[in-house]
Amino acid sequence: MRKFETSVQELKDQVLKSVAELTWEDRLATGILDVPEQIVPGPEAKMRCCIYKERAVVSSRLKMAMGGDSSNPAMVEVMAVACDECPVTQIEVGPACRGCIATRCVHSCPKDAITIINHKATIDHAKCITCGKCVSACPYGAIEKRQRPCERGCAPGAISMGEDKSASIDVNKCIACGSCVYQCPFGAIMDKSYLVDVIQMLRGAARWDFRVYAVLAPSIAGQFAPATLGQVVTALKMVGFYDVAEVALGADMTAKAESQELVEKGKLLSSCCPAFVDYVEKNFPDLAPLISHTPSPMVMIGKRLKEKDPRARVVFVGPCVAKKREFQLGKTMGAIDCAITFEELYPLFESKGIDPEQLEETPLDEASGFGRSFAHSGGVAAAVAEGLKEHGVTDEQFKLHAVSCSGINACKAELMKMARGIGDVNFIEGMACEGGCVQGAGILIRSPRNQMDVDKHAKEAKGRTILGAVDGSVKQSEEKD
Repeated sequence: MRKFETSVQELKDQVLKSVAELTWEDRLATGILDVPEQIVPGPEAKMRCCIYKERAVVSSRLKMAMGGDSSNPAMVEVMAVACDECPVTQIEVGPACRGCIATRCVHSCPKDAITIINHKATIDHAKCITCGKCVSACPYGAIEKRQRPCERGCAPGAISMGEDKSASIDVNKCIACGSCVYQCPFGAIMDKSYLVDVIQMLRGAARWDFRVYAVLAPSIAGQFAPATLGQVVTALKMVGFYDVAEVALGADMTAKAESQELVEKGKLLSSCCPAFVDYVEKNFPDLAPLISHTPSPMVMIGKRLKEKDPRARVVFVGPCVAKKREFQLGKTMGAIDCAITFEELYPLFESKGIDPEQLEETPLDEASGFGRSFAHSGGVAAAVAEGLKEHGVTDEQFKLHAVSCSGINACKAELMKMARGIGDVNFIEGMACEGGCVQGAGILIRSPRNQMDVDKHAKEAKGRTILGAVDGSVKQSEEKD
């Protein structure tokens, strides 16, 4: 089993593992109160100024690991005690300034905030609006815009400095993409965890006579390496899941339906990324009607499982923070009962002493390569093109002009064009995470190889078509009555 290298990640794993190990009775009693001292025994601090602040951070993480602040509607929260008040975002003149006679920085500033003092540019921050025009104008690159990592990583602009100089999230702008979660080097921003809910679901299955299924996002390929996908499936069953299904099969179902919907409507925005959908609804409301009405792959596979098994309870396991919000939306029709990330699944295995690498494989082979390729940028558009082909739609009947957007900034550029009627694009594949789901906020391994792992997994589908995968049946386990 892969061991993590960063202290922030180790702390997060320890907290989630501690929560997974505690019984509900322990949490109601005093067990939960002992966790901070178990993780930070002291006497010397390892990451913060003192062990007391380290324990306070652990306590905040415990709260987030158990669902976070119920009064806060945001899926991502800033833990004030952990935020180390990074330097305020501002523009500064560095030592490379030569006090040149061109003074392009002075002339570019719309607020007259720059003056030359002792042959060096000086910025009056009371006037500066951090527009960055001087940064672009300086021929020496001597002027820099210093920005907090969380702010820099938040493309929707939902993070700003609060009154106490700690990070603050505007829930009206936040799309729960989770970029700020892994961008913060102090681990001060965390997404709410529903790991406790999943544990209680697994423990209550026999008592309440239901079956808990895990549905795995296609981006899981390579995430638990060197363990194989089949070994991870076995580990999930050892944890207590009744059976496991591929979300990629749901992606095949989405591609089949979405390609038909595109022909009917003539223009469409993809619906598989909930963060992208949220961004469109909040920033381009006039384009919101173009969002596909086809449910996301997660919802598709959940609906299919519940249609086949009325006793099913479905847990999505993937790389996405926004999915934790999506499964709670009314439009998902209760298809998914809970969602956790790969990052949360790892300590669940650890808490049970399960090492997937040491297990036998359980086959999981339901989807087409096109469904599995939904995990990276370009995969959705390719699947829709294949869907049109398999439906027998010719270029004469409908000509696809698709564009794949990797990251919110790319999405914004294409949405602006469409809103203004520029270009002939009739299908926008929107992915909030740069690179797609393979670089989601809740992954274990963040590497350029992630897409290669997904592509390799897609090739293992051995030429299976989208319609062939959809028309097949979800693998049924033997009845365990």
